[in-house]
Order: sequence, then structure tokens, then C-alpha cells
Amino acid sequence: MFPEYDIIVVGAGHAGCEAAAAAANIGSRVLLITMNMQTIAQMSCNPAMGGIAKGQIVREIDAMGGYSGIVTDLSMIQFRMLNRSKGPAMWSPRAQNDRMLFAAKWREMLEETPNVDFYQDMVKGLVIKKGVAQGVITGMGHEIKAKAVVLTNGTFLNGIIHIGEKNFGGGRAAEKAATGITEQLVSEGFISDRLKTGTPPRVDGRSLDYSKMEEQPGDEEITGFSFTETSKPKEQRSCWITYTSQKVHDILKTGFDKSPMFAGRIDGVGPRYCPSIEDKINRFAERERHQLFIEPEGWNTVEIYVNGFSTSLPEEVQYEALRNIVGFENVRIFRPGYAIEYDYFPPTQLRYSLETKLIKNLFFAGQINGTTGYEEAACQGLMAGINAHQKINNLAPVILKRNEAYIGVLIDDLISKGTEEPYRMFTSRAEFRTLLRQDNADLRLTELSYRLGLASQERMDIVADKKTGVEKIKKILSELSVEPTEINPYLQNIQSSPITEKQKAEKILLRPDVELKDLANSFPKLKELLLPFSPDMVEQASIQIKYEVYIEKEKDLAQRMNQLEDLVIPENFDYKKIQSLGNEAREKLVRIKPGTLGQASRISGINPSDVQILMVYIGR
Repeated sequence: MFPEYDIIVVGAGHAGCEAAAAAANIGSRVLLITMNMQTIAQMSCNPAMGGIAKGQIVREIDAMGGYSGIVTDLSMIQFRMLNRSKGPAMWSPRAQNDRMLFAAKWREMLEETPNVDFYQDMVKGLVIKKGVAQGVITGMGHEIKAKAVVLTNGTFLNGIIHIGEKNFGGGRAAEKAATGITEQLVSEGFISDRLKTGTPPRVDGRSLDYSKMEEQPGDEEITGFSFTETSKPKEQRSCWITYTSQKVHDILKTGFDKSPMFAGRIDGVGPRYCPSIEDKINRFAERERHQLFIEPEGWNTVEIYVNGFSTSLPEEVQYEALRNIVGFENVRIFRPGYAIEYDYFPPTQLRYSLETKLIKNLFFAGQINGTTGYEEAACQGLMAGINAHQKINNLAPVILKRNEAYIGVLIDDLISKGTEEPYRMFTSRAEFRTLLRQDNADLRLTELSYRLGLASQERMDIVADKKTGVEKIKKILSELSVEPTEINPYLQNIQSSPITEKQKAEKILLRPDVELKDLANSFPKLKELLLPFSPDMVEQASIQIKYEVYIEKEKDLAQRMNQLEDLVIPENFDYKKIQSLGNEAREKLVRIKPGTLGQASRISGINPSDVQILMVYIGR
């Protein structure tokens, strides 16, 4: 009934979809197995992509030839570039999406990918022979063979949904949990643990009074996520902001004795940076109110996502609390919020390729590795799909460094440090964030993607044109002289010191309060010279000129740090023989088995003296 596949991907969430697409597009024959064909690429939580650091990840996925950026652009209902008031290293694109359109576009793109087959069934076990993954066993009893398997099970592994004192098995609302895989992997020597996450109630937008809330419109200029020419919406839908109150908090507290979190019925640790509303009012008792973002779920639906009100309290408590929020006095609930507890495998059990150390040709991606968020899952899926293809074809794994991509930072953090709570990406996690901006993801990653066979020739041509255009603009700015009479009115208008003698345009641009677009609009000669160039070329040139000193400093630091990455630690290295290492350092090195001195230096508990000792012992 089934042929032998190159790669089987288990789970069709964000990680599974990117894994299937990547592996198929570079030549592997892929089977994507999902428990429900109607929920491929489902946005299980909020209907949005991107945000702080997450937006950078989506742009990196796009530059690597993944689909998330394109799908996001084709299904967005609102776009905002966050942190515009800060430096460009902090700019982060974010989109509200039409939930149903997002999933439909993903499925459409996967169905148009020639090497992807689909099958609806639960996977209850793996075929493992002599320490190598060789296929899966489904709930219907089928044994399907493959050269590699990628597990992207999300929150489905032994998932339990909690609403107040009620709990029942499930991987998502109205969908059953997946069983069998955790137990088999534990029997093979893997360590598993439990995490939890939650989701807010969904409400009827027709029952809300938006006149009492603050409107949050989208940006006038829609940059989008994909570096390709995707169509953008001609109009946008607004989001809205309202707040909880002390009365709302008091009502919520009446349900604490029935809360699964406070009553101890949930063992898993929840996301620190996206806590439930009951967790917020417990941890931040001094705050009289908390902000809520009221987000539409699509173009043609009245369903609303109440961002900031994640909860697992009893339904009647949720309802009473919601009715006391400004604008929610007559609210109708579509479905209550709930918490979900699920199995994950601490990611220190993986190699940098996301292949497991214990079982060859078995890869993990997404929430199974302890992450939270669509974007974090999608980028892992992309890399797992690429590396599964590389492994079965005896090719070198593709590993992004910390100075090359946020994706590299995320995977390095997971492998080197592990996580005991749902891991979420932030710009603060990236020490090279001036290099890893959202605007230059294409310049950083497209060439690698092209060599792998993911990025098209068209994408490479676009990047080549962008590089050429940026250099031409920089040359124009370095050669063009500006007279005081031509530019002083603009400088005085922005309260910047006037010039007394002729200066190069480049020097004026270095002023922190001067933007290249505004400078060109105030200086007709410059505006005319920039006309042949696209807005992203102009922005890129401006950023490179204004932040050149910082960019060069980070490049120099990255080069010095990468020297440690070149110092390889043999896989069978015996740390126990090094008596001068502390007990904690030795225990962590034995468990994680770092591949290089660079990785060893980033393990929690390993200090510089430990690295120096290792350097001596490996003959450096």
C-alpha cells in the first residue's frame, strides 16, 4: 500500500509543514502524516506571525526558501513594524492573519510541492532497528518505511487539556492526544518531561463595544515578510486595546481554588513570557490592570482572540471576569480558554542538525524540543527537513552559527543549554543582533539556500541586484556634496545643527536624527539620484552607513568567537579523566557532549577556566 519514503514527517503544524516542504524541495520524497487533514498549519493559539525577534526568524525562513513568510503575506489582515523608534537591530515585523486563510494557503502550497504525499492517521510508534529510525507504525496498524523520520508532535504527546476542575486527553481543542511515542522513546533511553501552555477564550466580536477601547491600526506602509513579490492587502483590519481592572482580578481570584495550576493538577512548567492571566495577577499583585489586545481572527469572521487573557479557570469564572472588562459588558463566548500539558524531550539530547544522539536518522523539531511559538517551531522544522535530507544522502549537515541567524541562536541555545520552561526567542538572546537584522536576512542566507537547492535563481538574482544597488547608493552618498543653503532649512526643521560649509551627504546621514528618505525629500538632487533604486535598497544602504562602526565591531567579535568553533572536541573524548574540571562542569560535558570548544563555552555552568583546561587537553 505504501512505497518506501526518503523522509516521513510526523505532524503537520508549523514545524512539520516547513520540514516537509524543505526536504521535498531539495529532492527527498516525503510523506507528511497528520491526525487531521483539515488542521494542517493550524494557528492553534493567536492568529498572528512575527513580533519581537520572531519576525526576524520568519524573514530568515523566507530567505532560506521556506514557506512561512509567503503564507503570512498572502493571509495577513494587518501589518506593523514593531520598535521603529529604536535602532534597526530591534525592528521586528508582525502580522495579524486570517486564521482559515493561513491554513488554506499552507495546504495549497504543500499540495503544489511535487515530492510531498499526505496521509491521515495517528503515529503510535517508530520502526527502530539497530539504533536507526527506519519508519513509523500508525494507529491503523500500517508500517511505513523511510530512511529518516522527523517528529514534530507539538502539544499532542500525551496531551491533557485543563479547564477548571475538568481535564481530558487532547492535543488541541476538539482533537485527541497522541500516545505511544513517548513511552517507546523512554524505553530507548530518552529523557522526557512535561510542559504546559495555554490559550485565551474566543469571543463573538458582535457582542463587543469597540467605542470604549483604543484602536490599534496597521502601518500605512506594508513591508511584509517575504523577499519575493507577494501581494499585500489593500486595506487592513484594526486591533483594539482594553484593560483588566481590580474588579476583574477579584473575580478571577474566586476561581483560584479550582485552578489546575494552583491546585497542583498541572506538573508542567508554563511559559514565563506569556503567562496566564491568573499567573499575572498572582505574580504581579501590585498592578491594578493588565493590557489586553483584541485581535480579529480573519476577514470574514466575527471570532475574536483575547490576547493577554490566557486562562484555565472554570468557564463560569472566565465568563464573569470577561463581562467586567471595559467593552466586554455584553460579551458572548465562542469557547473558553484552557491549559494544555504535554510531553517534551529536553533538547540537549540532540545534535546541532536536530538529529537525536541516541537514534540515528531520527530528528525532532518544534514543541517536542521545549520551544513555544509558531516561528520557533517553523524554523526548527526547516532545519530538520534540510538535515534529514542531508543525512540520508551522506551530505554534511547544515548548521547556522550564532552570528549568521536567529535560527542559529535558537538551536545553539537549545542544544547547549537545554530548557526547563517553554523557550521563546527574544532579541536579547542574540549577542550579534546588529548583524542579524530583519532587513538583511536575504543578504545573509539566500546564497546558502541557493547552494542547497531551496532558493530559486530568481531569488538569487534579486539578492544580487540588491547588493549592487546598495553599493551604488553608498557611492552616491560618499561623493555627493551638499551646500549649506540646500540643506540647512531641513536641519533646522529637525532641530539639528546647521552646516557652515559644504559637506558630503554621507556625513550628514551619520547624524542620529537624520533619515535618508527625509534627507532626499529635502534635497531634490539626491531624491533624483535615488529614484532608480527600490525602497529596501535605500533603507539597507542607510542602515549600513549609519551603523557601520557597530556592524564592524560585531563582525570582529564574531570572527574571534568563531575561532573556538573551529576547535573540535572528539566525540569519544573522556571528560572523567580531567581531574582539574569541577564536578558540575564534568557532569554537563559528559551529558551534552559538545562538538566544539565554542559550544562547550556556552553550556550553563562552564566557566572560562574550564574552557582553558579543555583547550590544553585537546592539544591546543
